Amino acid sequence: MRFDLEEVGPQNAYKLLAATVMPRPIAWVVTRDREGGLNAAPYSFFNVMGSAPPTVALGLLADPVRGFKDTAKNILDTGEFVVNLVPERLVAAMNVTAIDAPRGVDELALAGLETLPSARVKPPRIAASPVSFECVSLSSVVTGPNQTVVIGRVLTVHVADDCVLNAERAHIDTPKLDLVARSYGSDYVRSHDTFSLARPVWAEWNARKSEK
Repeated sequence: MRFDLEEVGPQNAYKLLAATVMPRPIAWVVTRDREGGLNAAPYSFFNVMGSAPPTVALGLLADPVRGFKDTAKNILDTGEFVVNLVPERLVAAMNVTAIDAPRGVDELALAGLETLPSARVKPPRIAASPVSFECVSLSSVVTGPNQTVVIGRVLTVHVADDCVLNAERAHIDTPKLDLVARSYGSDYVRSHDTFSLARPVWAEWNARKSEK
């Protein structure tokens, strides 16, 4: 089945992308407005984009009627944000922060979440999250009337002490993070069902071919 996305409309385009590009990591984004008010919201159009410099990208979609949420406005206004990752034990709280609350509501307080001060940016991090990235905006690209992509540079990474295997070598106990990701519809996936594949090496590949 072929879908020309210029013809199917924005709603069906979203469904096609969200149902097929999965699992998607969840960026639980904390921002501050210019007056110091806090906002938190989860976004699954998110990923890491590089390591030199450490870079992440956030796809921020606006409601056609209500416009952009506080997250987008705060990032564009202040240039700072914190991405927290979501373990399974916090999915209910994360879901609360996705509520369509009026502008200016502190979703962190609404969900009963405690925060800790960040080291290099003004927005705090979610205390119970096992991983937090302190970020500054490098650039933003308006990709449509109701969406923008924010590219951020990660200044600092916080990882829960009990999930660090070797701090000097940056070895992390990834399974212990217990992170969840977004699936299709309202479904989520756990990160425990994994398998390993060794990446092929060209020299070894050619050597095996010559032996046949």
